[in-house]
Amino acid sequence: MSSPTPSIFSPLYAALSIGIILAVMAVGFEGLAVTTVAPAIASDLQGIKLYGWIFSAYLLAQIIGTLVIGRQIDRKGPAFPFTIAIILFAAGLILAAVTADMIVLIASRALQGFGAGAMMTCVYTAISLSYPDELRPKILGAFGTAYVLPSMIGPYVAGVIAEQLSWRFVFWGVLPFLLLAALLSLSVFRKLKVPAAGEKGMSKATWLSMMLALGTGLFLSGVGMLPQAMGVALSLIGLVLFILPLRKLLPAGTLSFRFGLPSLLASRGLFFAAYASTQNFLVLALTDTKGVTADMAGLIVASAALSWCAVSYMQSGWDAADQGRGRHKRIVTGVLLMIVGISIVVWIPTLTIAAAVAGQMITGIGIGLAHPTSGAVAFAGTGGGGAGEISANLQFADSFTPGIVIGIGGAIIAVGKAAGMSMEAGISGAMAFHLVLIVMSLYASTRIRAKAVKALA
Repeated sequence: MSSPTPSIFSPLYAALSIGIILAVMAVGFEGLAVTTVAPAIASDLQGIKLYGWIFSAYLLAQIIGTLVIGRQIDRKGPAFPFTIAIILFAAGLILAAVTADMIVLIASRALQGFGAGAMMTCVYTAISLSYPDELRPKILGAFGTAYVLPSMIGPYVAGVIAEQLSWRFVFWGVLPFLLLAALLSLSVFRKLKVPAAGEKGMSKATWLSMMLALGTGLFLSGVGMLPQAMGVALSLIGLVLFILPLRKLLPAGTLSFRFGLPSLLASRGLFFAAYASTQNFLVLALTDTKGVTADMAGLIVASAALSWCAVSYMQSGWDAADQGRGRHKRIVTGVLLMIVGISIVVWIPTLTIAAAVAGQMITGIGIGLAHPTSGAVAFAGTGGGGAGEISANLQFADSFTPGIVIGIGGAIIAVGKAAGMSMEAGISGAMAFHLVLIVMSLYASTRIRAKAVKALA
């Protein structure tokens, strides 16, 4: 009789599991909290003209941190990169909490972004190296819950802190969670070993990552200026600059949905971007066109997080029941449900609160199925080798594509407004774009097979 599968909170895994969850919660809360307090920061530091860079600096540095550290992990293991990531993230928090200058605040956000990207890549690697295949869906489900849970309480808590104390305490408040995560998990990280990999290509990867960040920055700046001629020019230049390194940094065939791992990464990037951007513009639709209060809009959007958390937990049980044989089916089913959920909220003029809640909950169920399962499939194919690079690719899909898609969605609204369209029609255009992306994700998800992923990893 076979022994039961251990829990992710059994003595063997408890410290690492709790450390991972705390690290992910710290990053997730900080990101959402800054969204809430950013207007107060810009006003207090007299930097409203640089408002967008509060977010752009974080995203661009996160790109570099994710891709560069992923390759460092495959050379030296995750312990040292994780330590550096924690230090940089903490330094960014402290600098943001004490600064009186907007430029310094933006620099602190860059430190936070680099640290967060590197930290999450190390966390993914630890999951790949520390947990057996049958436990990965469980820890990835907990990972997803830890990342999503702050979306239900983070904005409200950050708003109360900023209102009653100061926005500076939002940054101070993240530090204890970060410290506890380091204390619990660093000893485990030091024991993790990865197969030796050469230094070939490291310098090239670093330069490609910086070129990608530069191109992304120009592209997002350009789409933010559309439909002006300068906006068109910057968007095109940025697009060229980030597509070229993107093709070299991601597994070959990712942009063309090649069978196996490339299609898995493409599908994940597309469905996660569609989810994140839909959340962003649904709040705008509810508050600006439907007259819903900000706190009520937050609760409506949080319904997706609630269903994501519930299904993310349940999918680990289903994975154990079928011993992972149904993973591909769960990814495809999850993406299909996301298509249904986003379709419900596409046409803003007829959107009701009930429809918004229904659409969000269905979308949350879909991503709760697809997101942790896609990670489990990717890690099952690593065999221990290249775990850092696979982890970087997964984290990259979760961070880069949402930033690009949200920028494009904003451009669609801006162009629509310049053409005389209503705000409702503009947001509907952005939502339709998300629907196109999720349909593309569905196609990519049909080209994922465990054996193909293993062969190409």
